[in-house]
Amino acid sequence: MLLTGHGDQVFTMRFNAEGDVIASGSHDKHIFLWRTYGECENFMMLKGHKNAVLEVHWTPDGEELISCSPDKTVRVWDAETGTEVKRLQEHKDIVNSCCPARRGPPLVVSGGDDCQAKLWDLRARNSVKTFDERYQILSVAFSEAGDQIYTAGIENVVNVWDLRREEVSVSLAGHSDSITGMRLSPDGTHLLTNSMDNTLRVWDMRPYAPANRCTKVFAGHVHTFEKNLLRCDWSPDGEKVTAGSGDRCVYIWNTTTRALMYKLPGHSGSVNECVFHPKEPIIGSASSDKTIYLGELAQ
Repeated sequence: MLLTGHGDQVFTMRFNAEGDVIASGSHDKHIFLWRTYGECENFMMLKGHKNAVLEVHWTPDGEELISCSPDKTVRVWDAETGTEVKRLQEHKDIVNSCCPARRGPPLVVSGGDDCQAKLWDLRARNSVKTFDERYQILSVAFSEAGDQIYTAGIENVVNVWDLRREEVSVSLAGHSDSITGMRLSPDGTHLLTNSMDNTLRVWDMRPYAPANRCTKVFAGHVHTFEKNLLRCDWSPDGEKVTAGSGDRCVYIWNTTTRALMYKLPGHSGSVNECVFHPKEPIIGSASSDKTIYLGELAQ
């Protein structure tokens, strides 16, 4: 299926937990909601951002959406009505990434070009913690337990912040260029990172993992002169990984063997984000060609 309607590059997309609704964010400043099945119609448009939507997430309960933008804000939306519920505006520059915690209190982490990661509790008005780094942050994620956040970007390393001690407990080095996307594995034990060095890496995030936490490297996809923030994703069973690529293709690897399983053409622009459907063998891809593709994977 081909989903059209965005007026500009599509940077981000995400299925809800049920898999029946897709949220997508675009350079046209809008978030669209689409039905996954049937005619895949676009049934709602969320308006409010003053600039591109760089990343969008569903909250774990599926009732709200979190988005971030170069307009320096993180916004929370009611997924039922499409209204903006909250506007988090403490960042002083582009907000490149946001991520809600998987469980526990309604926490969100955001990171941006102001070299800060901010921790938000959606029940409070202001951020509850700010973490300062030396370089721009391009991607953020939460640990499974919600007691750590991961930040990455221009520095080429992943910093693991202990939220209680408010310090970096470990830095994961290995990438040789900016890290543009991060995603925690479904079981919460490993972190996937996508970098402009044209590799994906898997890191063992368990507490007693060996010193060299990088367990796997995948290659094939490319980052181009566009320097888009290409994201990455795990399949629900953790057996496959996928990444956006500047060569207009969707790449899917087998996690165990590291073999490239699929290189799917079709887009006429950079593929900025690919995501797996939570329940079915479907992959979605969001592209600079203003479109979203839904493709079925052979079992």
